[in-house]
Amino acid sequence: MRARDHGIVIGTGTPGRYNAITDVAGVKVGHTTLIEGDGPRVVGRGPVRTGVTMVLPHGGSAFDEPLYAGYHWLNGNGEITGMAFLDEFGLLGSPIGITNTASVGVVRDTIVEIEVASLGKGRQAWSLPVVGETWDGTLNDIDGRHVRPEHVKAAHASASGGPVAEGAVGGGTGMICHGFKGGIGTASRVLPERDGGYTVGVLVQANHGIRDRLTVNGVPVGRELDDVPRPAMPRPSYEGAGSIIGIVATDAPLLPHQCRRLARRAGLGVGRTGGAGENSSGDGFLCFSTGNRDLPTNALDADPPRTFQVSVLADDHINPLFYAVIEATEEAIVNALVAAGTMTGADGVTAHGLDGKRLAALLT
Repeated sequence: MRARDHGIVIGTGTPGRYNAITDVAGVKVGHTTLIEGDGPRVVGRGPVRTGVTMVLPHGGSAFDEPLYAGYHWLNGNGEITGMAFLDEFGLLGSPIGITNTASVGVVRDTIVEIEVASLGKGRQAWSLPVVGETWDGTLNDIDGRHVRPEHVKAAHASASGGPVAEGAVGGGTGMICHGFKGGIGTASRVLPERDGGYTVGVLVQANHGIRDRLTVNGVPVGRELDDVPRPAMPRPSYEGAGSIIGIVATDAPLLPHQCRRLARRAGLGVGRTGGAGENSSGDGFLCFSTGNRDLPTNALDADPPRTFQVSVLADDHINPLFYAVIEATEEAIVNALVAAGTMTGADGVTAHGLDGKRLAALLT
C-alpha cells in the first residue's frame, strides 16, 4: 500500500495516472530483487538483501537517442557514474542503474554489455553508463557482491511502464530510511494546462535520515514513533549515515542547466521529510528531459548535423516544475517507507516497516 491508500496526501499538486515516474511517457522501470538466507553474516554467502533497479528514460535506445540531463549533489558521500560526461555535455546516453555501493561496477559493465548486444554486428559501442548507489550493509552481505550480470539484464528486460513496485524491491531491497525499512519509492505530478500541462515524475532509493527528524506534511512524526525498535547499526553514529538517490523525469522541454535546477529541488523534497544531507550520506539527484527526442546521437558511426533545433521552456515559466519536483520527491520518500514492510537481514538485524495507518493517524 502507498501513502494515498492510507489517506495521506502530500502537497496540492495532481498526480498522474500511476503516481509514478512512469507517468512521463516512455519511461520504464524494472527491478531484480535478491533475498536469500538468514542468520549470521558470512561474506560471499549471505544473508542477501539487495538487488538492482533500472530506469529506461524513453521508449527508444538511450544509447542512440540521448536526452538533455543535469545532476546535483546535496552531499557527496556517494557515487553516480558517468557524471563527468553529463557535466561536460549535458547528455544522458544510457539507462540508469541503481544498486548497492559494492555493485556499481558490475551494473555499469553490464549496461555496456546490453549496449553492445543492442547495437548488433558492425557497430562499435561507446558508453559512459549512469549508475547510482546507496549502502545496504546493515541488512545485506554487501561485501559478498551478490548482484551479477544476469540480475542487471533481467531488471533491464523486465522494465515497463505503468505501476512501479515500491519498498523492499530492486536496489532498495536492503535499504533503511529514517530508522525504518526504506527502499524504492516513486510519485508524479501533472501540471495544469495553464502551466504547460507537463508531467514530472520522481523515483528514489531512500536509505537516509534519522528517526527524530522524520517529518510528513510538516508534522514531526518521527518523535511520536520512538516506541518502534530501531535497527541495530554497526555503531550508534551510523544513524543517518545512509544515502538517497533521486531520479527526476519530465516531458517539459528543458536544457541541461534547467535539468540541473530541477535536480536541486529534489533536495528540498528530501529536506521536507527531515533529511539533512548528513556528513556520511550520499544524496545525489539526476534529472532528464524527454522534451527533445531528436538530439544528435553519440554513436561512433554517426554523421551528426552541423546545427539542429530544440524546443526550450522559458525560465520565467519554470517555477511550477520546481514545486512538482519538491512534492513528488517528498511523496516518493513516504511511499518507500509505507510500502517497504518489516525485514530481518544479516546477523538477525531487523528494520521495521512504517505502519501507514498509524502514520495517517498522526497527521489528522
